[in-house]
Amino acid sequence: MIGLLLTIANISGGILLGLATLDKWDGESNFFNNIAGKLVPFQTVIGGALIILSILTFRGSLLFSIVSILGGILLLTHVFSKVPSLETSLRKLSATLMPFKAVIGIALLVIGILRIF
Repeated sequence: MIGLLLTIANISGGILLGLATLDKWDGESNFFNNIAGKLVPFQTVIGGALIILSILTFRGSLLFSIVSILGGILLLTHVFSKVPSLETSLRKLSATLMPFKAVIGIALLVIGILRIF
């Protein structure tokens, strides 16, 4: 059950983070923009699920778990201001990861699709 939830979170987070690249691949149909528009209100939930569920399944596949945690951190950037004790270090980490946002998003999408099979 946790694996299925993590797969859904990986695919959803991958669409949200990799939207710039996916939009280029999509062309004129705006398919990924429509999906991302429906997922944006759940960005915090998806980011939290990525971090928590990947920590729970950390023993299974180390690389997949690390990418999921990094994706969760990028999705939770707007929440870090509410954690005063960790705000500076989490914002620095998020700012460091921001140039790789699309790469991490596509990696999350691929990991999610690979976990289906």
